[in-house]
Amino acid sequence: MSQPTESILSAEKAQHALWSALQSGELRDGQFLSMSQLVGILECPIAAVREAVKQASALGLVSTLPKRGVQVMEARPETIRNCLDFRKVLDQEGARRRIAGNAFSELNALRVQHDEMRLAAQNNSARNLPPKAIEVDLSLHNYLAEGLNNSQLMATYNANRIRMAIIQNARPFLQDRIVSAMEEHLAIIDAIENCNVGIVVDAIQYHYEQTLRWWGIN
Repeated sequence: MSQPTESILSAEKAQHALWSALQSGELRDGQFLSMSQLVGILECPIAAVREAVKQASALGLVSTLPKRGVQVMEARPETIRNCLDFRKVLDQEGARRRIAGNAFSELNALRVQHDEMRLAAQNNSARNLPPKAIEVDLSLHNYLAEGLNNSQLMATYNANRIRMAIIQNARPFLQDRIVSAMEEHLAIIDAIENCNVGIVVDAIQYHYEQTLRWWGIN
């Protein structure tokens, strides 16, 4: 294997490791790390880690502090509002395109997942519901994002998804929020199924507003 190819693969591995650490919460919002600490966490060569940090910095996931290290994005109110607003706008457009293209094949499965999670939360049937609820929550947002059918829009959506994961790790999904969140998602699913663009746009707007409210952001 040539040295340039090895360098590329190493850089890709470091980027994947950094993305995973941010999404999993291994690296948390506002956390400061020296470059050597980050190398140890990601288990990649320093040159590859520096390249990954450069990419993350360009996406607003981290900030580089000269001669000091790296700081993970902070989940400040303004940042949370901007990230949620960004997702809302693309979710609304994804829903419009799903309706325009009659792309509804996944809706029934989504409805079942959301109904089951709503009922489980109402019955308080498990202590580990919040992590599972996040998976169900993401399933609808993934469906809307894929409805964009545009690689450039998807790339920006995916970058914002990592920002949202950092925020979500800082502000965990409270069990009391699960029922209302599932109901808001079910309203979005209903509107898509009924091919009502106006209602689905309003339903996504309402979901955005309620998420901000639950996170204590005006």
